[in-house]
Amino acid sequence: MTAPHVHTGERPGHGEGFAYDEARHLAAYLFARELVRDRTVLDAGCGEGFGTVLLAETARHVTGIDYSADAVAAATASYARPNLAFRRLDVATLPSLDLRFDVITNFQVIEHLPDPSAFLRAVRAALNPDGVLVLTTPNRLMTASENPYHLREYTAEELEALLRPVFGRVELRSMMGNAAVRAFEDARARQVQRILRLDPLGLRHRLPQSLVRFAFGKLSMLVRRRVASGAPATDGIRPTDFTVAAGRHPDALDLVALCSP
Repeated sequence: MTAPHVHTGERPGHGEGFAYDEARHLAAYLFARELVRDRTVLDAGCGEGFGTVLLAETARHVTGIDYSADAVAAATASYARPNLAFRRLDVATLPSLDLRFDVITNFQVIEHLPDPSAFLRAVRAALNPDGVLVLTTPNRLMTASENPYHLREYTAEELEALLRPVFGRVELRSMMGNAAVRAFEDARARQVQRILRLDPLGLRHRLPQSLVRFAFGKLSMLVRRRVASGAPATDGIRPTDFTVAAGRHPDALDLVALCSP
């Protein structure tokens, strides 16, 4: 029996009310799908694999890894392809395993890490000499709410400063949204501000982390319901409503980095 999906407000949800979350996450995978054609791929932080399987449509072979045993089990049960495998594995162990990949994808992970530089060094060690890391992370300039799961979010300049000491080539791009996406973001920001006004003294910062995370999951669902009731069309957002644009845009939703050794 499969345990019911519990929405934390962090990993993409499934079903009614979460079309936006899924679409934004999958847009990065669709962007990478052509980059990985006929190449060996590591998806570091694959979660439940619903994006990883898209890479397997074009790649020679894809390995998805995640720290969560439950996520890896769900991915393995849901997606069976001859060129796709899932493993529970810590990226930090990659250098000792002597594994090498043509492309490593890492989407919406680095903002969670206490030591991102060590993580990036491990990733670089697992790249072939002509390989590429494709990484995304939220643009701090566009963050509407505090996320208790994120240890640090970055601007484009801050992300580049983190990547440059590790990689020989770093190219930054921008994940942009169309009018429907911008309407969702504006409506969500308004709802978040309404909730934050209930805590003018910032007392939430003194609460236990477990309680803050519990409240974050519940409030994220409340915000989405309010956004949907005010603008029902936003529930129809699809991955194609997002595009990866060249260069750095202050209003990018996510920063996209292409890095080579």
